Amino acid sequence: MLLLGTAAAGYLYYRHLNGNLAKAPLNLGDSPNPSSTPDAAGRTPLNILLIGSDSRNTADDLELGGSKGDVGRPPLADVQMLLHVSADRNDMSVISLPRDTMVPIPRCTDPVTKKVYPELSLAMANESLGRGGPGCTVATWMRLTGIPVDHFMMVDFSGVVSMADAIGGVPVCVEQNVWSHTASGHGSGLKLRAGTHPVKGKQALQWLRTRYGFEDGTDVGRTHAQHMYMNSMVRQLRANATLGNPAEMRRLAEAATSALTVDEGLGTVKKLYDLSMELQKVPTERITMTTLPTTPWSQDRNRLVPAADDADKLVSMVRDDVPLDGRGTKDPGPKATDPAAPAAEITVRVKNGTGAGLESPAPDRAGAVAGILRDHGFTHALDEKTAADEPGTSVLYSGTTLRGDALAVAKELNIPAARVRSVDDARDITLVVGADWPSGDRFPEPAKREVPKSAAVLKGDKTDACMKIQDGFTW
Repeated sequence: MLLLGTAAAGYLYYRHLNGNLAKAPLNLGDSPNPSSTPDAAGRTPLNILLIGSDSRNTADDLELGGSKGDVGRPPLADVQMLLHVSADRNDMSVISLPRDTMVPIPRCTDPVTKKVYPELSLAMANESLGRGGPGCTVATWMRLTGIPVDHFMMVDFSGVVSMADAIGGVPVCVEQNVWSHTASGHGSGLKLRAGTHPVKGKQALQWLRTRYGFEDGTDVGRTHAQHMYMNSMVRQLRANATLGNPAEMRRLAEAATSALTVDEGLGTVKKLYDLSMELQKVPTERITMTTLPTTPWSQDRNRLVPAADDADKLVSMVRDDVPLDGRGTKDPGPKATDPAAPAAEITVRVKNGTGAGLESPAPDRAGAVAGILRDHGFTHALDEKTAADEPGTSVLYSGTTLRGDALAVAKELNIPAARVRSVDDARDITLVVGADWPSGDRFPEPAKREVPKSAAVLKGDKTDACMKIQDGFTW
């Protein structure tokens, strides 16, 4: 009876935690979510958008900041971080978008009122949240980066406070005494002495909101402080032995589920738990925090726009699942169980995918590559005459017996084995010539890709990080 009673209580508590979670649709834009490209082992990356809302629509949130005039206004997404977990789950990359960045916001439809918000050619990134909900922020990120977003997690002011308290405080560091306060009333109110201190409650929220007082007083500096907090929180959670205590676990579970709004695909405690298990696979030293490189907007120096070259470099590395820490190699996938057939017996269907990211595809690219293969003995290489817009070249096959043939085709053209993968619907061997190979007889050797310095990398295991203090904000 005791066991049955305990099980029943556990089930009721599980239902209670599920009831705490608020849920909303993932994508409110008109464009479908792009699909992630599997690696050679068939695994796909995981992309989660973390959103911090400045909503003052509850008494708790209003008490933590703002005025009564803020009640009812559309919320702003003042914190936006894309968390990318690699397909092999060995590393994690995070890109923050400063809230003052001007970006295109797609047309979004409110799922409750059905109000349609027209597309904006350029607006502050944080406005997306007020245009139907977090699903519009997701749509904005997908439009901006081309990276598929699998889930979102959103927290408001009071949620930050309750989670920081449940963890027991998050250690942060400042190089000098700091007071985020101006004569005109701006600033978060954060006041700390130089050195490392655990922040929790309202002080944790102040840290995450501080702009005036950190670095150069811009929103970029605020993202750097947020990265320090996030890394420290991860280390704290992983090192905190009290989380093995059932009472502490319940307290954290209550705080987390009550604080979060998630997409419907994460809408149960079980799904959140499964996600946490995936995230825990990544070692702390393989977590890399970055900020999207920006430059002042020509029409308003108080606003930012993505810095074309550096922003593109960073985003493309994440989109292509390239570790930002420079470690790790692409998994070449399983070895072939059957040897390759003679080249003359392998049918290869070549598709032109060079139109992805370009104004127009390279003309007759599939025909040219099919001709190269025929010259090398693959006499059944065929031009499919159909476009397949793909940013990356790949060799596709179905089943388990054609991998050897696919690897032989890849080897002939210098295509890495990591780009050979099994799919359900490939006819024979399908070679998609992507936008990364618009010309030439052999696939080019990949250039070494490095994170731009302007992305301000902060590694997850850097325990001595300390925020620089802006002139005029010391005491």
